[in-house]
Amino acid sequence: MELLKQLVDVRSAAGDEGRMKKFILDYIKNEQSNWKVQPKLIDGRGFQDCLILIFGEPSTAIYAHMDSIGFTVGYDAELIKIGGPRAIDGMQLVGSDSQGEIETELMLIEGEDGNQHMQYVFDREIDRGTNLTFKPNFRENNEYVQSPYMDNRLGVWNALMVAKDLENGAIVFSTYEEHGGNSVGFCAKYLLEKYGVYQSLISDITWVTSGVVHGKGVAISMRDQYLPRKSYLNRIIDIARKSGIEFQLEVESAGGSDGGVLQKSDLPIDWCFIGAPEDNVHTPDEKVFKYDIMTMVELYKLLMKEL
Repeated sequence: MELLKQLVDVRSAAGDEGRMKKFILDYIKNEQSNWKVQPKLIDGRGFQDCLILIFGEPSTAIYAHMDSIGFTVGYDAELIKIGGPRAIDGMQLVGSDSQGEIETELMLIEGEDGNQHMQYVFDREIDRGTNLTFKPNFRENNEYVQSPYMDNRLGVWNALMVAKDLENGAIVFSTYEEHGGNSVGFCAKYLLEKYGVYQSLISDITWVTSGVVHGKGVAISMRDQYLPRKSYLNRIIDIARKSGIEFQLEVESAGGSDGGVLQKSDLPIDWCFIGAPEDNVHTPDEKVFKYDIMTMVELYKLLMKEL
């Protein structure tokens, strides 16, 4: 879990993923000599801050978004949401601007009209446009991990664990997922045109609900706001059932991911969201059980071989 803790420490609000990309590149440089296959790295001009890893002859791609929710400093100490963070009075936020490091608090203020708005509490004015994210607070015991940004540092961690033994496949570390998505579109187009990759798995974290609970294995999402193609979904569920790996089936009416962006594109890309469930969504206290994390890695490794 040390790598996961290090990933949480990297500030990477949506639209500002450069530091996370550098961290991942440095990790690959240090570790890939121990991997079964050394991947080809695709980045640079035309890919913004995204990163693509190509292993052997890929037929399936894993997508893991590098960005997180957070806040942007506006006018007069105002805070504006990046994505959909829960605003809790007194929550601790960190960042940096032209004057140095920042550790501040969020304050909820009720206006005369009864509406609440958000401000920071700090001993100086913070530069306009500065991004602030949840202060890291990684907690771990034998049963679970609890921390800000399990969504989606855990999805990134999962992809890096799968990379160790991956012989044929692609991994895409995407951007902007928490604030509208879109980067997976040009990455998928590249993989389709260059390598003929028509299949994808979305390495992300889902929610604990009445039908998906802690400790019962990774969740395979049959649908959320968007609908994966049924024949592709059935293939994945059939592989999972034959494997003996414990999993749960998720059926929801709301929510979305990089998979939804792929569905809305003009590309014939099959996708399926598969991830461990978390509680306390979009707060500094996101909680995921280790057993569900273990089954997530196991299922991804198997699917990348079988698909």
